[in-house]
This record gives sequence, C-alpha cells and structure tokens, in this order.
Amino acid sequence: MGRPLYHNYLINYKMKNSKIKILLGLSVVAFLFAFNTTANAQKAEFGIRYMPTFSNFDMQASDGSTIKGEVTISHGIGVLMGYNFNENVGIQGEVIYSAVARRYSERSVEQKVVLRYVNIPLLLSLNTGKSRMFNLNIVAGPQIGIRVGSKVYTTGDGTLMAQPLLEVKKTDLGFAYGAGLDVGLNEAKTLRLGAGFRGVYGLIDISDNSSTTATDTYYILERTNIETYSGYIGFSVLF
Repeated sequence: MGRPLYHNYLINYKMKNSKIKILLGLSVVAFLFAFNTTANAQKAEFGIRYMPTFSNFDMQASDGSTIKGEVTISHGIGVLMGYNFNENVGIQGEVIYSAVARRYSERSVEQKVVLRYVNIPLLLSLNTGKSRMFNLNIVAGPQIGIRVGSKVYTTGDGTLMAQPLLEVKKTDLGFAYGAGLDVGLNEAKTLRLGAGFRGVYGLIDISDNSSTTATDTYYILERTNIETYSGYIGFSVLF
C-alpha cells in the first residue's frame, strides 16, 4: 500500500513542478519582450483600487478528511505604480492589502479560516491604447505575498474531535493574471477610471506543519495552495 501512495504523490509533485516552471518561464519571456520594446510616448501611472476577493483553498477536518469549504467574500485595497514604454506595452507594480477566507461546518461547529496578506505583484501590461478614451488591457506576472495575520474563528455549540491548529508560512508565491477596461475622464485622458478582473494561482504550499501537535489538536491546513479571484475598480492618473 505504501509504494502506490508514494508513487501517486511523486507524480503529483512532478506535475505541480512542471506547471510552476511553465508559468515562470512565460513570465520571463513576457518581461524580456517588454524591456526590448522601443520607448515611445513614455508615461508614468499611479492609482488606487478596491478589490473584493473570493478565494479557494482546501482545509482539513478534525477526522483528517479534506474539506473544500464555502465561498466567502473578503476585501482588498491597493495602490499601483506603472510605467508605459509606449501606447501598448508597460509594466506595473502593486502593493495590495487583502484577506482570503473560507468557512465550513463540522459537528454543529462553524470554522472560518482568515489569512491576511500584503501582496506585491510585478506585471507586464499589454494595452489597446493607453492614452485613448477606452483602453482594454491584459496583465500577467509573478506575485509575492507577505503574511501579516492568520486566525481560525470557531462558533457553535458542537464538539470537535480535536482543536484546529493554524500554521502558515510567512511568504507565498503566485502567478497573477487579469484583464480590464479603463476610461479617460478628462479632456487630456490622463485621469482614468478602471475596472476588471484579477486572478492569482498559488505556486507553493503555504502550510507550515513543522511543529509537533498534541493528541487533541490537528492542522487545519495540509498541503495547501491558494487561488484567488478578484474584481477591482479604481482611479489612476497618467503623468
């Protein structure tokens, strides 16, 4: 029994590593393309955004089974700083404070896991026309997340087989991607309203199960990667 389980784990590990290498490779190619683009109509950009967020990550019940949990909305807010090489290609860095959350019920006890991060994506931006009245854009690139908080909220009058223990690594690494539309609000089209979608695929296991657990505790996260899906709306200024 041990060998087939180990063999399946090894196959899954190799497949996950292949996905990571492909995504990082695409990021490198995209950034090389951006830096080799001829500078034209150079403009800097600064903006703020509000980002309601849905997240997806697996949790572990007290009996060791895997639970998907319920979709839970959380909130994020961030700033962006960008540089446009020309009307169609640019790069942007962002600093986003956001929370990700999932909840589930077990034995009449409701568990809610909340993780708070400061996320810093560095993105290639491709545009139909950055200074036009209407601009469609797509973005992609790596994102590093710095954990600033984590907590399990437990409510209800039931009794669990063991108490949840939440241990999370201090950093996360993901691949961010998205698309959006921004609209010029003034005559010069330098003040812009933007709205769109942003997704992040987690590339590493965020759970940190290196500590020894007591007989009446268990890790609520086990081999966990986070995926997030956000909408955003905000304002930016070209200058």
